[in-house]
Amino acid sequence: MKYSPGFPNFIGMGEKAQAHVFYFLLLTLSSFSMQAQTVIPLYEGEIPNARPVPDREYSWIERDSVLIVSRVSRPTLTIFLPDREKATGAAVIICPGGGYTNLAMGYEGTDVALRFNRSGIAAFVLKYRIPDSSTMIHKEIGPLQDAQRAILVVRSRAGEWSIDPRRIGIMGFSAGGHLAATAGTHFQKDYIPNPEHISLRPDFMMLIYPVISFRSPIAHAGSSNYLIGPFPSEEKINEFSNDEQVTDQTPPAFLVHAKDDDAVPYANSSRFADACKKHHVPVEVYFYKKGGHGFGMTNNTSNQLWMDLGILWLDQEHLLRQGEASKEFHGTTYP
Repeated sequence: MKYSPGFPNFIGMGEKAQAHVFYFLLLTLSSFSMQAQTVIPLYEGEIPNARPVPDREYSWIERDSVLIVSRVSRPTLTIFLPDREKATGAAVIICPGGGYTNLAMGYEGTDVALRFNRSGIAAFVLKYRIPDSSTMIHKEIGPLQDAQRAILVVRSRAGEWSIDPRRIGIMGFSAGGHLAATAGTHFQKDYIPNPEHISLRPDFMMLIYPVISFRSPIAHAGSSNYLIGPFPSEEKINEFSNDEQVTDQTPPAFLVHAKDDDAVPYANSSRFADACKKHHVPVEVYFYKKGGHGFGMTNNTSNQLWMDLGILWLDQEHLLRQGEASKEFHGTTYP
């Protein structure tokens, strides 16, 4: 396991905090390698649901050069566009994991975006807000607001980035998978200002070892605690257990999980897939026999690369082919 979902790394944190500037430079010069075209603030002007507090974001490098970012209160999008001759018109918004306490921005963000680019898919890494009552009024909707805003930004600027506005998906790892699934099941309500009524429905979801349910015994206690609190009401458990929010209008989903995941049980993916099938939503699940949690793009226990399977699935769902849009969704408005 490359990071501990739901719990910050307190060992050596003081030294890491002192080395913040060094690591920021390392990130800029090494991890991104100047391949990210640009980083933009997610919001222009006031951030909804935010308290007026100082920016206390910080980052550090875990073992194996894993970049972790914590205390995010100023969300951003990092834009990765494929070469024009390769571009398919499809796009993916990527939500790194970290138990709703931090974000694994490198191997569950930048690395994944670059892999999508090699297949002609535009990618946008979302640095979403960490739920925290000291930085936001209603912490349980902060990450969802950021995911909806990311969809709005990408869809409204699709022409600028040579993207088909009907082929914009969302992807997430672990707690980021919970966020992606929340965006894919809660799109009928706008949690952000949306005066032009642009559709906030992602056209597909890719959920990698995702947190799905907040119900015992399969809930990831850390993610649930940080998002909706240690003693949530039945209403909140239901609202944020995304397998219980699937409808006939939920977008197609691709899921990956290891059966020996002892942090987020694979039943999370099974339940979501079962809910999709019940509502006739196209869904595909790939289960590794082993691999644990947090393996990123490469499960070292298997020769099968799930990213290859995911990109094949996108093609089979007609989401990579030039000029072809995903199936019609009644009631949506596109720019």
